[in-house]
Amino acid sequence: MKNYNKGKGNKMKKRNLAALTAALIIVLAVLFGGSGLAGTADTGSELFTDRDLKQEADLEGAATLTVTDGATVTVSGEGVYILTGSAKNAQVVIDAGEEDKVQLVLDGVDIVNTDKACILVKNADKVFLTSAKDSENSFSVTGSFSGDEDAAVFSKEDLVLNGLGNVTVTSAGDGIRTNDDMRLTGGTWIVNTSGSGLKAHDSIAANGGSYTITVGSDGIHAEDNDDNTTGSITIEGGSFAIKAADDGIHGTTSVTVNGGSIAVTAAEGIEATQVTVNAGTVDISARDDGINAGRKSSSLNVKIAINGGEITIVMGQGDTDAIDSNGDLVITGGTIDITGQSPFDYDGSCSYTGGTIIVNGTVTNSVTNQMMGGGRMGGNMGGNMGGRRGGFGGKGW
Repeated sequence: MKNYNKGKGNKMKKRNLAALTAALIIVLAVLFGGSGLAGTADTGSELFTDRDLKQEADLEGAATLTVTDGATVTVSGEGVYILTGSAKNAQVVIDAGEEDKVQLVLDGVDIVNTDKACILVKNADKVFLTSAKDSENSFSVTGSFSGDEDAAVFSKEDLVLNGLGNVTVTSAGDGIRTNDDMRLTGGTWIVNTSGSGLKAHDSIAANGGSYTITVGSDGIHAEDNDDNTTGSITIEGGSFAIKAADDGIHGTTSVTVNGGSIAVTAAEGIEATQVTVNAGTVDISARDDGINAGRKSSSLNVKIAINGGEITIVMGQGDTDAIDSNGDLVITGGTIDITGQSPFDYDGSCSYTGGTIIVNGTVTNSVTNQMMGGGRMGGNMGGNMGGRRGGFGGKGW
C-alpha cells in the first residue's frame, strides 16, 4: 500500500472567526430585511468559491499517483495529486485531516472494480476531482457493492467536479455520491448507473460543465434521510441531458434553476418541496408529472414559482400533470410551452401576473386547474386566482 502525505505547514482554519462572521451575517439579514424568511428558498448566488470555479489545477509541486491492479493508493494530506494509470480492483482512498483540501487531477486514469468504489473519500475538508485538459478518464463498478459505500465515487466530505477533460462513470449502484455538499463547475461527465447519477445529502449546485446522465433511479438527487430541512439543488449554469427511470432532478427542500440548459426524460421531471425557475432552458418529457412540488420538507412552503426562463413540457398519455403543485403556483414571467392533457394542477392559491403560456400549440392567458378525477376548472385572466382542486371559492365539491 502506498501512502502519500503532503504536509500543509502551519496553515490553520480559523473556525471561531468563521462562526462569528456567519452569526454576524444572520443578524444583519434579520435587521435589514434579508431573504431568510421561513418558506422562502435561497436562490444560491454565492455558492461557489474561486477554487471551485478554477478549471485547471496549480501543478507546481504536485505528486503523481499511478494506479495498479489490486492496489490501494492512500492520500493522507493536503495537496494536488495527478492521478493516472489503468487498473482493475484498485482504489484511491483519501483519508486526510479535517481541514485539508485535496485536489485529484484526473489525467488518463481508468479503474474497473467489481464491488467497491474506485475513489473513496473518508476524511478531508473538501476534495476536487479535476479532469485535465483533453484527458479521457473512467471509473466503473461492474457488480454489487460489498458495503455501504455504494457508488463508483463515494465521498463523506464536500466534493467538487470540475476541469477541462472527460470523465465516464459506470456503476451497478450510484455514480458519484457525497454525504455532504457537491459542486459542479466544469468538465464533461457521462454517468450511466443502475442507481442515482449524482447524489448528495446536503446540497448540489452547478454553474458549468456538461453532464449526460442515464440512470435506473434519479438523475440528480439531494436528500438526507435524517434531516428533511436539507437537500437542495441549485442550477445556475451548465448543460444537463438526463434520462431517468424515476425523477430527473429530485430535491428534498428546493430545486432552483437560475440558468443553464436542462433536458430531462423521466417518470417525473423535477420534484421538490419548492421548485423555482428564474432563468435558463428547461425541456421535460415525463410520464407522470413534469414539475412537481410536494411536502417533503418542514422548512419550506410547498410552491412552484416560475419567474423566467424557457420551459417546454411534453406529457405522456393518461392522468398526468405538466405542472403540479400540492401547494401554491406563482407565474410572473418566462415562457411555458405545454403539450399534454392536464397543463396545471394546484391545491393552494394561484397567481398569474406575467409570462407566456402555450398549451397544445395555443397561446392562452388562463391557468386551468385540473380537478380530482380528471375534470377541469377555469382560472383567471392575468390576475390573482385563489382556487382549490375541484371547487369554487376554495371549497371542494
